[in-house]
Amino acid sequence: MQSRNKVLDDISQLMTNAMGVAQGARNEAETAMKSMIDRWLADRDFVTREEFDAVRAMAQKAREENEALAARIAALEEKQGG
Repeated sequence: MQSRNKVLDDISQLMTNAMGVAQGARNEAETAMKSMIDRWLADRDFVTREEFDAVRAMAQKAREENEALAARIAALEEKQGG
């Protein structure tokens, strides 16, 4: 009976060690994948959301100024022609 418990204890210890190794390999693979994705993203010239919003606001302001100037020009042309 004693030897049977020893065998089960050894198998249990072996499985525990195998799970530890598998968990370590998983963590290492996750770290490597995150690092690779970070490098890939850094190589691309993506803009941040804040930069995108700032440029969009500038474009909107320029569009509004353009429309205002077009209206002024039309009014001046009408005044001069009439």
